[in-house]
Amino acid sequence: MDAFTQLDFLDTEDQYSEEERMVRDTVRSWVGDRFLPVIAEHFENGTFPSDLIPELAELGVFGPTTPEEYGGAGLNNVSYGLICQELERGDSGLRSFVSVQGSLVMFPILTFGSEEQKREWLPRLASAEVIGCFGLTEPDFGSDPGGMLTTARRDGDDWILNGRKMWITNGTVSQVAIVWARTEDGIRGFVVPTDLPGFSAPEQKHKWSLRASITSELVLEDVRVPDSMRLPEAVGLKAPLKCLSAARFGIAWGGLGAAYACFDEALCYSKQRIVFGKPLAGFQLAQKKLVDMATEITKGQLLALRLGRMKDEGKLTPNQVSMAKRNNVHMALEVARTCRDMLGANGISLEYQVGRHMLNLESVITYEGTHDIHTLAVGHGLTDLPAYR
Repeated sequence: MDAFTQLDFLDTEDQYSEEERMVRDTVRSWVGDRFLPVIAEHFENGTFPSDLIPELAELGVFGPTTPEEYGGAGLNNVSYGLICQELERGDSGLRSFVSVQGSLVMFPILTFGSEEQKREWLPRLASAEVIGCFGLTEPDFGSDPGGMLTTARRDGDDWILNGRKMWITNGTVSQVAIVWARTEDGIRGFVVPTDLPGFSAPEQKHKWSLRASITSELVLEDVRVPDSMRLPEAVGLKAPLKCLSAARFGIAWGGLGAAYACFDEALCYSKQRIVFGKPLAGFQLAQKKLVDMATEITKGQLLALRLGRMKDEGKLTPNQVSMAKRNNVHMALEVARTCRDMLGANGISLEYQVGRHMLNLESVITYEGTHDIHTLAVGHGLTDLPAYR
């Protein structure tokens, strides 16, 4: 297949700064040179290419908006979005790994942590000396995290944590976990080293989606942590939901990356595949599919760009993030399904990307708020009437 060419039908390139384009192109080159040659094998084997983690740290993609004084790159949010876009062009599992480290581990420490916690953990997370995970979802509480059963009980100067978390990216290989638990004073967050007695993180196997991603369960059995590990500014359910909103922003851009990859592969394939004596792309049905996909991708591209600019201006609301996550991931999944169809039987082969992206996006449309939950979130924003209560 030809080298990757991003769809840019409305010529949005001049909407990005020189630094933003440089960040995007650096990550794009790395994904093409280092990641894409190995992802099919890892997807088939159900493994994550852990040997590439130091290179990701060198790229500066872990918590790139974190201030430099804490080990981050101090980039703006559009640059972070473009990073997520290029990582997910490689694979949703790759973007998930990076999103969790930055948006769900570094972000809560930066936003809700003490100065001591920030200086202890953030530089080590940015350099990938430490890998982290985020423990909110439970076996019986996904879309309704407020119903969590995990508890934290005060015992002198310590807290005793008990409970289970499910569908946790990076859990098995993490050295620290951000764990959310119910206390007498409401939901609180804790920075929990994973080597403490009573903490375990068995890996969840037998997945047909996000196969090149480590998914785990977290089990906490009388895990004792000092009060210094409590995130002092994280009070109530709004704290973890703010973390999820930060992650959803990256997912909205990541969905674009998956769609770009699928579209480019299908376009190149249809121009080379000869059917009834001429290229597949020369038939009306194929062109309609390409036009429909290009239009939806372009709309998602403009939505993500506007989202990034608003976030950098401090104007972005959670409902606006919900609209972008909902639209762009649904769009990407429909694009992947259409491209898989255009490739025919070749679409199910790991020699091509579309089938892998299609399977991954079935998870992406579910995690960080399902498509339906984001529908209700946007509906709440429009009507001021919460339909999920």
